[in-house]
Amino acid sequence: METKKATIRREEKNTYLVLAGIDQSYEIVLTDDNPNNIKSVFNNLLKDLKRGLFIYKLDDKNGDLYSHVCEEYIRQLNVELKAVFDELNDYALLEP
Repeated sequence: METKKATIRREEKNTYLVLAGIDQSYEIVLTDDNPNNIKSVFNNLLKDLKRGLFIYKLDDKNGDLYSHVCEEYIRQLNVELKAVFDELNDYALLEP
């Protein structure tokens, strides 16, 4: 199992949770209520997951509210990724 890096990018108007992917990074806008953004990121993560199991670890030393929210988000995301990977494996949907 691979551990991938998650970071928080803070800008003046928006803040993003950035998840490293296989071919690119995926960004979840934390300061915007857009469920389509989250669905899109999760769909891309599912595509990556077919290549092998991975989890995320947050690399952020700020300790602010965004850090705490992202820590919990990543904790739950890792549980979901493991469960989905197991299902993909059960149905022989993993890539060789």
